[in-house]
Amino acid sequence: MSVAESAVEPAPQSALLLNRELGLLAFNGRVLEQARDANTPLLERLRFLCISSTNLDEFFEIRKARLQEQVASGSMDAGPDNRNPQGLLQQISTETHRLVDEQYRVLNDELIPALERENISFLRRTEWGPAATEWVKRHFENELLPMLTPMGLDPAHPFPRILNKSLNFLVTLQGNDAFGRRGGIAIVQAPRALPRVIRLPKECSNGPDTFIFLTSIIHAHVGDLFPGMDVTGCYQFRVTRNSELFVDEEEAQDLLRALEGELAARRYGDSVRLEIADNCPSDMAGYLLRQFELEPQDLYQVNGPVNLNRLMAVTDMVDRPDLKYPSFTPRLPRRLMRAKSLFDAIRQDDILLHHPFDSFAPVIDFVRQAAADPRVLAIKQTLYRTGPESALVDALVNAARAGKEVTVVIELRARFDEEANIGLATVLQEAGAHVVYGVVGYKTHAKMILVVRRERGRLRHYVHLGTGNYHDRTARLYTDFGLFTCADAIGEDVNKLFRQLTSLGRVPKLAKLLQSPFTLHMELMRRIERETEHARQGRPARIVAKLNALTEPQIIQALYDASSAGVRIDLIVRGICCLRPGLAGVSENIHVRSVIGRFLEHTRVYWFLNGGRGPTGVGRMPDAEIVPGSGEVFCASADWMDRNFFRRVEVAFPVENRKLHERVVRESLNYYLRDNTHAWVLDADGSYHRLSPDGTEPWSAQAKLVQELSETR
Repeated sequence: MSVAESAVEPAPQSALLLNRELGLLAFNGRVLEQARDANTPLLERLRFLCISSTNLDEFFEIRKARLQEQVASGSMDAGPDNRNPQGLLQQISTETHRLVDEQYRVLNDELIPALERENISFLRRTEWGPAATEWVKRHFENELLPMLTPMGLDPAHPFPRILNKSLNFLVTLQGNDAFGRRGGIAIVQAPRALPRVIRLPKECSNGPDTFIFLTSIIHAHVGDLFPGMDVTGCYQFRVTRNSELFVDEEEAQDLLRALEGELAARRYGDSVRLEIADNCPSDMAGYLLRQFELEPQDLYQVNGPVNLNRLMAVTDMVDRPDLKYPSFTPRLPRRLMRAKSLFDAIRQDDILLHHPFDSFAPVIDFVRQAAADPRVLAIKQTLYRTGPESALVDALVNAARAGKEVTVVIELRARFDEEANIGLATVLQEAGAHVVYGVVGYKTHAKMILVVRRERGRLRHYVHLGTGNYHDRTARLYTDFGLFTCADAIGEDVNKLFRQLTSLGRVPKLAKLLQSPFTLHMELMRRIERETEHARQGRPARIVAKLNALTEPQIIQALYDASSAGVRIDLIVRGICCLRPGLAGVSENIHVRSVIGRFLEHTRVYWFLNGGRGPTGVGRMPDAEIVPGSGEVFCASADWMDRNFFRRVEVAFPVENRKLHERVVRESLNYYLRDNTHAWVLDADGSYHRLSPDGTEPWSAQAKLVQELSETR
C-alpha cells in the first residue's frame, strides 16, 4: 500500500507492524556495517564482525528454532504482521544467507587485507615457510594430537553426537586400516578447550602478530590421525541447535534442579543450521544434512573458519592501541570521593551514575560498605546477569557471613546465564544468604538493591535502582543508568517489591515506582493517552523514549493514535522496532532512529512532556531537543515488549531531582537525537538508512559522553 493510499483508507493492522524476526536481522546488519566502517578502528571492526556472528548464532538458537518448532507442529498461526511461520522461515533463510555471505566477504576482502597492511596476518598453509611448517608440525604433535579423537563411521561406530556450535571435521578416506576395513568417512571433533587462533613464534614468522587458524593446522596434519590411509578430503563444519530450555514450572518441585537437568540437553537440541566449508562436495554436504535432519536451505557454505566469533581472541592478543578505541577511565563523582561513606553521600542528595562513563565501582562499594557497616541490618538484591566471578556476589557472601540478613532474588532462567546463576545461588546459600528464584511464570528482570540501616533510632532504606545488570564487565561495555537514593517513598516501594518477590500477597500499592506485570503497561498507556489529549486540545505534547526494542501492539497503536492527534514522538530504539514510522495519517509525526557505536546502548528512558515547557513537536526537525527540566522522565529495566510488560517483573523509576532529571534528558535523549555519525533512521518500508553529517558538524553521542564524563587519557 502506498503512502498516498494509506491516507485515503485505513490500513489493516498487520500492515502497520514490522516483523520482529526481520527487525532483529536488520539490527545485526547494522552491527555488521560497523565492521565495514573505515572510521572505526581496525581491531574494533574485527570485534564488530565477531559480535555480528555471535548475534546471528543466538538468532538461530532461539528465534529460528522457535519458528521451526511451530512449523513442525503444523501451526499456521500468523504473527501480528500476518506472516505465517512457513513463509517467514523462507524470508529468514534469504536474509541470513545474505548476511553470512556479507560477513565472510567483509572478513576476506576488507579486514584481512587491512590487517595485513598493519602487519597482522593470518597465514594460509600455502604461505608457511620451512620454519613455520616445522613449528606447526611440533605443535600438532605435542598440543593437538593427544586431544583429538578421530571417529571412523561404520556399523559399530554410528555418527557421533555433535555438540552445539562445536568445531568438527568431516574426513573422507581411502585404503584399508589395520583390521582390513575399507576407508570411508570419519569425524574429528575439536575440543572446545583448544584455541581457534594460534600465534606463531617470532622466530618463524614475519612479525609479532602472525596467526594460524586451528582449522589450518588440523587440515595440514589430519592424515596423522589415520596412519596408512589416504585422506581424500577434510571439511570443517559446525551445527547450531535449538537452545531454548523447557521447564514446566508448575510441575517442577525444585526449579534449580529442573534447570540443571535441562542444561545438559541444551547442548544436543534439535538442529537448526549447518555451516560447512565452501569446498565441501555436494554429496558430503547432503550426507551431513541428512544426519542432522536439515533441509538444503539450512546449509551455509562459508569461505573461512565456520566459527567467526572465535576471532574475537585476536582483538585481545594484539597489543596495538592505535587500532582500538582510545582508552578512558570511568569517572568517579566528586561527592563520592569527598564523602566518608556512600551512605553519607546519598543522604546529602540522590546520586546518578551513567555507565560506562561513570564508574561502576560505587555500586560494588555500596554492598561492600553495607557488609562491613555494623549499623546495616539487611541487604536485599536482585541478580539477573552478574558473571561467574562477581565482586558483588563476594560482598553479599561476606555480608551473610558477617551475620547480616541477606536476601538475593536470582533469576535462574536468564538465557545463557542459567548455569552461572545456579552456581551463584549455591555459593550464596552456603554462606547463609536467603536465596529465592522469583515468581513462577515471571522472570525477575528488575534491578534493585535495598540496604536497611539503623540511624538515630529508626530504620532507613538506602536503594540502588538501575537499567542494567549487576555485572562489572558489561558495565564497561553497555550504557546504563543507576540511581542511589534514600528517599522514603522509593525505599518503601522497593521494600514492598522484595516482600512480594519472596513471599505471598496482593499487588502492593506503590507511591513512585511502576511495576510489571501490574502497573507499568497501564501507566505508560495512560501517559501516552494524556499526551494525545493535550495535542487534541491544542496544547504542547511530546513523547521521547530510548529503548532496546519496541514490539508490543497496544503501545504501538497508542503511539499511532497520538501521532494522528499531532503528538511529536521521537523513539531511539537500538534493536527491533515493529512500529512503522512516516505513514501519512498514521505515524507521520513519529521518528525512529537506532544508534550503533562503541558501546551497546542499553539505557531505557521514557520522557513525557506532561503539559510542561518544551517544543510542541508538530512540524519540527527530527533532532529537535527537549527543553532541560521539562516533562517527567523515568528510567527502567523494561523495553516496550510483551514479555517485559506481562511476563517479567520489571521496575521503572522516576528521576525527580531537577539536576539529575536534566542529566538524564541531556545525556540519553538530546545527545542521541542530535547524533549524525552513528545513527540510523527507520523508514516507512522497514529499511534503515545511516545518517551522515553532510557538511554539518559531526556529532557522536557516545564520543561526547566519553569526553564530558570520563577521565580520558
